[in-house]
Amino acid sequence: MNPAPKVSFEDTAIAFADKSDSELYKTYLLFAAMNNNSLVKMGGGMMKKALGWNLPVKGLIKKTIFEQFCGGETIQECRPTIEKLGRSGIGTILDYSVEGESNEASFDHTVQEIIATIEMAATSNHIPFSVFKVTGVADSGLLAKAQTDQELTSAEKAAFGRVRARVKAICQRAFEHGVRVFIDAEESWLQETIDQLCIDMMELYNQERPIVYNTYQLYRHDRLEVIQRDYERARKHGYYLGGKLVRGAYMEKEGRVAQQNGYQNPINPSKEATDSLYDEALLYCIERIDRIAICAGTHNERSCYVLMDLMEKHGIQPNDERVYFAQLLGMSDNLSYNLAHAGYNVAKYVPYGPVEAVMPYLLRRADENTAIAGQSSREFTLVKRELERRRKR
Repeated sequence: MNPAPKVSFEDTAIAFADKSDSELYKTYLLFAAMNNNSLVKMGGGMMKKALGWNLPVKGLIKKTIFEQFCGGETIQECRPTIEKLGRSGIGTILDYSVEGESNEASFDHTVQEIIATIEMAATSNHIPFSVFKVTGVADSGLLAKAQTDQELTSAEKAAFGRVRARVKAICQRAFEHGVRVFIDAEESWLQETIDQLCIDMMELYNQERPIVYNTYQLYRHDRLEVIQRDYERARKHGYYLGGKLVRGAYMEKEGRVAQQNGYQNPINPSKEATDSLYDEALLYCIERIDRIAICAGTHNERSCYVLMDLMEKHGIQPNDERVYFAQLLGMSDNLSYNLAHAGYNVAKYVPYGPVEAVMPYLLRRADENTAIAGQSSREFTLVKRELERRRKR
């Protein structure tokens, strides 16, 4: 076996190779703005109001923050992004990011949209996965009630049957096309219901290879135990476990709800505990790679190095289809592009949808990327360094 390629996440020439000078400068200005926490909060509120009042701001939004973090308003509009990423050896995960709708018609529409991403993936070498949230096809209140000991009414049982049918329709189409599909993780009061749906789908469709992947949020202190439970079940029943490993997205909300309802906070007591648990989960999965396929959804440089080292130690080639790295479009290009350049499997989450409908997603990205969160300071520093490097050429 050849030794694993050495990767430096400081190599900005590779990280921003597909950006022209003008594109890079535009990114620089955007992250400079997002380094200003008060500007982000004020600007986000103004954007929401302007859209609500039908003011002509959509074009401005689409050319700035939307362009940085989204592929387009439709699947077809995402094609240039898909091709551009593909030229750098990076796959696309089309993520229909419309939020806030909760009715049967919108659920059925979302199913058709996810199936469309699967069908596009089946015809492209640049789309290794599809993805969906169960709350995109189901009422969150119904999912939460199904997780409790409360008896569902006959109407709720019928509604939950429709939820199962929608999830199955998506996974069935993925299976038919040989396209792997992620089922995203959500809040703890819904997650057990989602976990069971994932297990049912994996038992149906992962008999020959991993098609359906559950998502494990390792900022929850019990998630490694859940991975172990799911692995043992997969081994016992003879199917493959697909797992996307992330840190998590609902930390403040989880803590607030736990306090309000008087139960133990499911979140780890510290970031260090989460980092440790994440890397421990990587080790557990890599040691069982014959039955587990993983995607490490992480913007953490150290965890990427941990996974690369584990792959080398266990004789897993960088391009082994059972191991992927993933990051969000518009963030951590120093990870994505340098990993892909070294031959590792990498994909970017590429959100899409109407500008108005994906505003909640965009505002979260902006909020997460403020200087307080630290991420945009890192992004800003790398972009600035590359601009300086180019000036000296």
